[in-house]
Amino acid sequence: MKSNQSGFTLIEIAIVLVIIGLLLGGVLKGQELINSARVKNLATDFKNIPVYIYGYQDKFRALPGDDGAAASHVIGATAATTNGTVSNGVIEGLWGSVGNGDESYLFWQHIRLAGLAPGSTTVGAVDYLPTNATGGTIGIQSGTSCTAAGAPLASCVAGFLTPIKDSANNAIRGSYVICSSAILGKFVKQLDLQMDDGNTASGSMMAMPVGSAAATSATATAAVDDAASYTVCMGV
Repeated sequence: MKSNQSGFTLIEIAIVLVIIGLLLGGVLKGQELINSARVKNLATDFKNIPVYIYGYQDKFRALPGDDGAAASHVIGATAATTNGTVSNGVIEGLWGSVGNGDESYLFWQHIRLAGLAPGSTTVGAVDYLPTNATGGTIGIQSGTSCTAAGAPLASCVAGFLTPIKDSANNAIRGSYVICSSAILGKFVKQLDLQMDDGNTASGSMMAMPVGSAAATSATATAAVDDAASYTVCMGV
């Protein structure tokens, strides 16, 4: 008695495997494009902030956050009252400050009221501090004078503590230091490769684990965990 068997031929199986391969390739490529766009977005944050500074200086001959005449320059501006001397040409206060009177905190209000950047101008508002593409906080402070190897923190006045140091204990260099937090390690490495020397423990851009104290030593690229979160700081 003759029996009929049904099933897939080798050609049909091969076609299915090819289709699956194409679908997987498309998904992976799509994820790669998403990641690249996120890194590009993070890089843009670091590039835009100096533009805000120079734009404000060009308009008012003053430094945002440090502008003692901010209220007369832009309607509704708040003048700094704590952690430093107003109008001394320095953005005083630490980059992650939430103190309503700190210059590093009021920096954002001044540039927004001047029409240079989007965002809330209400000091103390939940959405006042800017966030990056991964939901972390972005901040700025003036650079530190404590750049010599082994310089003790006691020699740095409040508001000038360096956020991070390299493996030789040298503070990150720059007139200003911009920091962006909660960035995954896999993005940190791409960001440093794109904007600096590819070494997350040296150069103008360095990384440290989220929550690290001021003057923490930078994490070397080889030690960066792709799934862990880091704060990236860049001197400009």
